Amino acid sequence: MIFHVTLEDAEDGWIVAECPALAGCVSQGRDEKEALTNIQEAISAWLWAEDQKAIVNLPPNLARPPMMVMV
Repeated sequence: MIFHVTLEDAEDGWIVAECPALAGCVSQGRDEKEALTNIQEAISAWLWAEDQKAIVNLPPNLARPPMMVMV
């Protein structure tokens, strides 16, 4: 998958990276490379957490159990 991210210079010299498509998905780094690496990890963690929330809220009487797919 491909996501757009924004990079902003923080007052403390760090670079803040945010993924606007994923509410609250923000990270930072000492330089642009570190900020981009960190936001990639944050995006993966955000998506995993959302998937876990969705699984918990599935109805218990599904005809077929949920399956996993890689994207």
